[in-house]
Amino acid sequence: MKLDDLVAIDVHVHVEQDLHGHLSMDDELLNAAAKYFKGEPHHPTVPEIAEHYRSQQMAAVVFTVDSEMATGHPTLSNEEIAQSAAEHPDVLIPFGSIDPARGASGIRSARRLVTDHGVRGFKFHPSIQAFEPNDRRHYPLWAELESLGVPALFHTGQTGIGSGLPGGRGIKLRYSDPMLLDDVAADFPGLTVIMAHPSVPWQDAAISVAQHKANVYIDLSGWSPKYFPPQLVRAANTMLKNKVLFGSDYPLLTPERWVRDFAGLEIKDDVRPLIMKENAVRALKLGPAHGQRSGGAGSDSA
Repeated sequence: MKLDDLVAIDVHVHVEQDLHGHLSMDDELLNAAAKYFKGEPHHPTVPEIAEHYRSQQMAAVVFTVDSEMATGHPTLSNEEIAQSAAEHPDVLIPFGSIDPARGASGIRSARRLVTDHGVRGFKFHPSIQAFEPNDRRHYPLWAELESLGVPALFHTGQTGIGSGLPGGRGIKLRYSDPMLLDDVAADFPGLTVIMAHPSVPWQDAAISVAQHKANVYIDLSGWSPKYFPPQLVRAANTMLKNKVLFGSDYPLLTPERWVRDFAGLEIKDDVRPLIMKENAVRALKLGPAHGQRSGGAGSDSA
């Protein structure tokens, strides 16, 4: 499948189970997230994700979340996810995940994942990983990603992980305030920052950051579009039409449901293709303009 044939690029897809049957988090956290999304636990492997997205003529950015240091649960292998995704370059774009608390070893891992394993960006979850993105202890990692030319995707706002559990299992929402990313975007202007999800309760802040910083995008994952805050819909239709990206949060929310509900939004006809694919092509540096042929979603060898 050629890039030109894709109807959409989903920039937010979780890998929750590896080929050995290991899960990315413990059952309590995963089940709480499924309950929050009013669904049943479903943990497809990378090949199963590829099959699903191929059937939809979509590409998907796939990643796990490195939460071992915070939760004690062994994280899935970034290398295995990248290797498995490389077997489906027509539809899968691998991201890695590094807990910033890993320090220098995490920086070395990030470099190897990009240079040796073809990883195209990194996912961070400040609330689960319990860190403030603008903490200068983590600046060497952001500098490394900036030098590697790969984007950093940060969870923002409310999270279904730990939702409804006593104390939310210790997960603190304040780490996912998008204003913390304003500092990162300002101090690393060459780093593409993607703020994941409608950032409730900080939606206005996220819109301001994305409008003010040329290197910042918003992905629309984790919410059915029919529940989007109205100010986000207005911004996506106007001043942020080149800065918002389709994302589902699969497997918690399927791309089919997201697209169906998105069709009901009053989005301008010329803006829809920007959100569904064209903005992601630019943000992820895909296609001929970035030294790639259109033969693969995330690779020039498909």
